[in-house]
Amino acid sequence: MSHDGVGLRAVMRSVAFLTAGALAVPTLSACSSEDESGKPLAAQDIAPVARDLIADGGTLRWAVDDVPETLNAFQSDADDATTRVAQAVLPAMFRLDAQGRPQRDADYLESAKVVDTSPKQVVLYKLDQQAVWSDGREIGAADFAAQWRALSGKDSAYWTARNAGYDRIEKIERGANDLEVKVTFSRPYADWKSLFSPLYPKDVMGTPDAFNDGARRKLKVTAGAFALQKVDRKDKEIVLARNPHWWGRPAKLSQLVLAAVPLDKRAAALADGTVDLAAVDPADASRIALAGRARGTGTPLQGASASATSDTESKDENKGESPKEKKLSKKQRKALAKYLRQQDELRAFTVRRSFEPAYTQLALNGSEGPLADERVRRAVARALDRKALAKVVLTPLGLPAVPVGSHLALSGQAAYADNSGALGDHDTVEAQALLADAGWVPGGPVKDKGEKAAGAEGKKGKKADDEAASEGGSDGQYIVGEDNKDSQDHTKKHGHGDEGSKHLADGKQYDGRKVKQGGAPGAYAPKGTAAPAGTRTGTLAKDGKPLTLRFVLPSGTGSESLSAVADSISRMLEKVGIRTEITKVSDDSYFKDHIASGQYDLALYSWPASAFPATDARPIFAKPVPAADGSLNVEQNYTRVGTDQVDQLFDQAVSTLDEDESAALVRKADARIWAAAGSIPLYQRPQLTAARRTVVNAGSFGFQTPVYEDMGFLKKGAKVSASPSSGS
Repeated sequence: MSHDGVGLRAVMRSVAFLTAGALAVPTLSACSSEDESGKPLAAQDIAPVARDLIADGGTLRWAVDDVPETLNAFQSDADDATTRVAQAVLPAMFRLDAQGRPQRDADYLESAKVVDTSPKQVVLYKLDQQAVWSDGREIGAADFAAQWRALSGKDSAYWTARNAGYDRIEKIERGANDLEVKVTFSRPYADWKSLFSPLYPKDVMGTPDAFNDGARRKLKVTAGAFALQKVDRKDKEIVLARNPHWWGRPAKLSQLVLAAVPLDKRAAALADGTVDLAAVDPADASRIALAGRARGTGTPLQGASASATSDTESKDENKGESPKEKKLSKKQRKALAKYLRQQDELRAFTVRRSFEPAYTQLALNGSEGPLADERVRRAVARALDRKALAKVVLTPLGLPAVPVGSHLALSGQAAYADNSGALGDHDTVEAQALLADAGWVPGGPVKDKGEKAAGAEGKKGKKADDEAASEGGSDGQYIVGEDNKDSQDHTKKHGHGDEGSKHLADGKQYDGRKVKQGGAPGAYAPKGTAAPAGTRTGTLAKDGKPLTLRFVLPSGTGSESLSAVADSISRMLEKVGIRTEITKVSDDSYFKDHIASGQYDLALYSWPASAFPATDARPIFAKPVPAADGSLNVEQNYTRVGTDQVDQLFDQAVSTLDEDESAALVRKADARIWAAAGSIPLYQRPQLTAARRTVVNAGSFGFQTPVYEDMGFLKKGAKVSASPSSGS
């Protein structure tokens, strides 16, 4: 995932992984942001050292998913690799710190502040006097103005992905001198720090042709610690070279190469020296950790030399084989030898662990079927033990299993607060009461299996059937809870733990004891509604249809953890009488044919957490509106659940220049999003990065924008320090 505001918006545009009725939610008080926002759940893990301990020179090879289609971060097909290039070679007025907060980049900006609010908001940027483009021209107002005009949305000839923020600018002009840029807004804009990061030269932004095509495959003019040397599509790599004209601290590396390596090929690429740094999945992380533990042990299956098992070994050497090894075929021997050689090489690597600035959620499609009833959505949410679900993914990785408490920010970010109390804690009895109130009861008459069931089971159509079949029979589709099978609590072993204090929709705290009915608006069945007798129930039915929800999952590389979470969710829902039909589809089809088109009831995907939620999160939670052609315009709200109140709070937050007040409005919006139960945040995504042990100031960055000029290789004899330092 990306680490700065623009990168997060690019991910939001291309996510392929990621309330009805007026709820009387009391007003939130503006509590201290420091009290509520907390700290990141895990520190970044980058082997920080002072610059004087880093060797001068060297080439660091960093794995990316693919060579980007465009180098213009403001186009719809920009990706994570686009962002990395932009961060390394282009100016940014603000970059994110370790807590995901925007901080002025002193290499480009001496100061930036709001100097007037009446009659219009005016921001004055004072640029560093040494800041110049690689062609020698000073960075100045002309570049700001060109980018504003390109991204304002007023000229449709520019193929821009979105214009948020730039559409609020009225004019840009030179200040008292060439180093000052004066930006006047037509409407107040709280997230003004998100603008001009990155900043492209006017040569790229000046005309539609230059914008649309000029920066897709090359960047002639740059202004960063690195310069773009070449984009090699044949060898699938991008080469960045140290910028000799850079006025800041010089890059320690001579070159930074972004090499395209698919996720399932990265362990092999690390072992053969193709890359030095790569995001990896949990399976490869475990493999690398295993190799590391075997350093110096000489244990053959834990990374020792594979020479004893090569296909050229002698008969004498074979005498020492175990009975199992003697039964291996020639092909299996070669595979084992290759594996052991790779394990030997992987000893030189370590896995650096933190959290991505993104979270995984359970999405509930509220457009039709049982989940169109908010009581059913809330029942699904109340049936989930989110802490147990977080443990499924995070505990094996050694990361804290803490459920995410906000849709709009993550722990440590300014707008974060745990607002899950607006919906309520895990409570199967309350979930059953909500379902009963919605008319779903156990033991009701159920139509023959040949007839349509409630939910997506009856609407999936031939295409979904074909996809399920193509995934390999029962692996493609299976039903949890059918025929009232064993409904024992499969999650009991995970435990519930102490979730600490929560925040209700009104901002008040409670101490973990059950909230009385009526305490959290809309989260409980009407007072007096009885849950079905007992804590276990068969599948529920209504109007002759069983309560069955279609749960759609991706089936590609790295989806194992989602499958494990989905299985746990299905067992939790089975306990309250909800049957799930799990269908696995190809990664290419998952987002386009299912999530974006609304062909699902339940789904797991992730959203990045932006430093500017009032701007970036609005399209994700905006209330869908009918389009002129009669279709529903959902923007990025793929759950199809939204309210006017949430939209209004976003509008207020983005127009409020007081940062604390704006953050409080974002928290109010989040409380209402929780109450609507269109999506349930589960856990922050783990960030696992394999790094050569000598690579420093690089790894799992967490929220922070990487400092590219400080990346490098440790000097011989030097040791990694306990904390980062700004050395020479």
